[in-house]
Amino acid sequence: MSELKIFSGRSNRPLAEQICTKAKIPLGEVAFQTFSDGELWVKFIENIRGDDVFIIQPTQPPAENLMELLIMLDAAKRASAKRVTAVIPYFGYARQDRKDQPRVSISAKLVANLITKAGADRVITMDLHTAQIQGFFDIPMDHLYSSAVLIECFTKMDNSNLAVASPDVGSIKMARSYAKRLGCELILIDKRRPKANEAEVLNIIGNVDNKNILIVDDLIDTGGTFVNAAQALRKNGAKEIFGACTHPILSGTAYKRIEESVVKELIVTDTLPLKQKCAKIKVRSTANIFAQAILRTHRNESISSLFDVDKDKS
Repeated sequence: MSELKIFSGRSNRPLAEQICTKAKIPLGEVAFQTFSDGELWVKFIENIRGDDVFIIQPTQPPAENLMELLIMLDAAKRASAKRVTAVIPYFGYARQDRKDQPRVSISAKLVANLITKAGADRVITMDLHTAQIQGFFDIPMDHLYSSAVLIECFTKMDNSNLAVASPDVGSIKMARSYAKRLGCELILIDKRRPKANEAEVLNIIGNVDNKNILIVDDLIDTGGTFVNAAQALRKNGAKEIFGACTHPILSGTAYKRIEESVVKELIVTDTLPLKQKCAKIKVRSTANIFAQAILRTHRNESISSLFDVDKDKS
């Protein structure tokens, strides 16, 4: 069997180090250089010829993070690695997953093509913005779920008075899975977007009066959808409001919005590094899930038990 080697880009090295600790594999050495004009240069310090190489790099903005992953994939392939797997905890550019208006790009498909052409033989990622993105890849993809990590934080709550809310239609399947496993009601928030990064709540479907609410979503960017949903729930009689989110993008004034909101606590994962501290935000690690996925992939074992997906597909 070829030797397993794990490397990391610079977009979330702390997570890569934790994954290596869990996997009991040393993190490989890579040299990076950014020229004065912004051009990136990458070199694998150690020999990887014939090895099973895993490259850990989420692709959140700026675009240099994606470009760095592509260059690392190309360098590994040209160094004669036997297999190269892109481990992408957060798959960026995923929100443009369809042509919803004239003359726009389907950037999720474009990025999938770039990763494949750069030399990836396989992709491991977590909580894609939409499940259909799996079909954009012409190489094997393993789609992991954060619910195994996040749901543990809420299983000890008094679920008799708990309801799970989806902040929009796109998150309904994720919210249904949480509600089913926690044995509580499901709430749907109907919203509309007047323009990008802005959202307003129109209706709340379900009874929230005098209930504790858990809002679940795959990502939070500006915090507008999340905070507006929490405010609407409070106005309709909700008591304590919590949040669970896989990818804490948290751009712009998101931290301030969350800190000043009615949300009691927001649990996120470490697929993306936090830009600043916030008393209401707690981080749970995904390192063990990714470590197990890497080890099982290397040994050609099934990783379906790590998917933690709700079997109810209705």
